[in-house]
Amino acid sequence: MERMLAALNPNAVQFGPFRIRWYGIIIASAVLLAVFLSVREGRRRGIKEDDIYDCLLWALPVALVCARAYYVVFQWKYYSQNLALIPCIWDGGIAIYGGLIGALVTLMVFCHRRHINLWLLLDVIAPTVILAQGIGRWGNFMNQEAHGYATTLAFLQTTLHLPHFIVSQMCIHGVYYQPTFLYESVWDVLGFIMLISLRHRKHFFKCGEVVLSYVMWYSVGRFFIEGMRTDSLMLGPIRVSQWLSVLFFVGALALIIYRRRRQPANPWYLDQGEQKAS
Repeated sequence: MERMLAALNPNAVQFGPFRIRWYGIIIASAVLLAVFLSVREGRRRGIKEDDIYDCLLWALPVALVCARAYYVVFQWKYYSQNLALIPCIWDGGIAIYGGLIGALVTLMVFCHRRHINLWLLLDVIAPTVILAQGIGRWGNFMNQEAHGYATTLAFLQTTLHLPHFIVSQMCIHGVYYQPTFLYESVWDVLGFIMLISLRHRKHFFKCGEVVLSYVMWYSVGRFFIEGMRTDSLMLGPIRVSQWLSVLFFVGALALIIYRRRRQPANPWYLDQGEQKAS
């Protein structure tokens, strides 16, 4: 039985020392889909296609560097002894919160210089970002990382009814683990469906509330799923991502309440771009 449950090869293509890993292919595919969907929605909201491409050309590299830097900082004990491995992002080891923070700062600067409504741009791309996150978790699956605590074969097969290929990939050195990558992927995809469904309801979201709802949704899921993982980045006894999830959830909720009460004149999301289109 154990011989049948062989792990999938993380390398999609390999010629001698040259290799292309599934991790990179999946992440790149997720980004391309997010860009495509963002451009489509951006046109409806009056954001130029070139502005979306330009902002992503800046934000994606910065997000990638910040995501890796965030991870390395909290794993410095290991990387200080293995400096040559710091750039090896194809083997995994990027922290989504680091990437999101880096991308947000970049977008703030970009929108200020291009005179683009930052809240509107964030509303346009937020659902596609959470979709990309959900797809990207399958890169973790291929690398057999971002999993949870040890479990049993019976739990994976009988309780969760997972297909054979997932069960086999969750067997690492003879031990079965919780597929927390799958939990987060499902949560993210549900978040995408929720956001795009509600985003196009008349007088539901004010401008800026799509992205704030994304922050709240993702934070809730990440808080609970992070508690199941074995590879959490720690600050002493604290799981960093859990505390950030709490801070981001509270901050996003507070912003929605504040803007609704103190800035009632903020336009509705669906009203953006209509005047330019008419």
